[in-house]
Amino acid sequence: MIHIIIYPYNKQAGGEMKKAKTAVILASLLTLAACEPGSKQGFGTFLGAIGGAAIGSAIGDNGDGATHFLAVAAGTMAGAAIGSSIGKSLDNADRQAMVRNQQMVLETYPSGQTSTWYNPDSGNSGSYTPKPAYQDQTGAYCREYQQTITVGGKAEEAYGKACRQPDGTWKVVT
Repeated sequence: MIHIIIYPYNKQAGGEMKKAKTAVILASLLTLAACEPGSKQGFGTFLGAIGGAAIGSAIGDNGDGATHFLAVAAGTMAGAAIGSSIGKSLDNADRQAMVRNQQMVLETYPSGQTSTWYNPDSGNSGSYTPKPAYQDQTGAYCREYQQTITVGGKAEEAYGKACRQPDGTWKVVT
């Protein structure tokens, strides 16, 4: 069972409230992912929740603190539900192909060029389309991307952001 606590918004304590709300959302994500640790469904739930939170944040960014929080919470829950259903069907080979493709695309592909992956054993596939790289406020190079995953003939789209780590790998961030 997942509990989401909604705090009243205080404009003067906006920074602190934003941190508290972010902590609640992250705790919810970890709770969702822990439902079935190491499972395909748990992995899918976690990735979907991250993507949903990012979309909800973008949609609710123009509202007050409470509106933004509700948009992020709704996006997290919707993304988790979609990710959970996809994760039920992604096996380890699918996830490995997906991560390899993601790393290659984020590191070497020009903006707007799509790369696909396919697992002939499961029939599952996906694609990544990166956006232009930029430096965030910490100086790290980041890229947003569009991702499609097709499981059992049903395609789901998601959007995300990843930043290059000091070791050269890309890590999905919210």
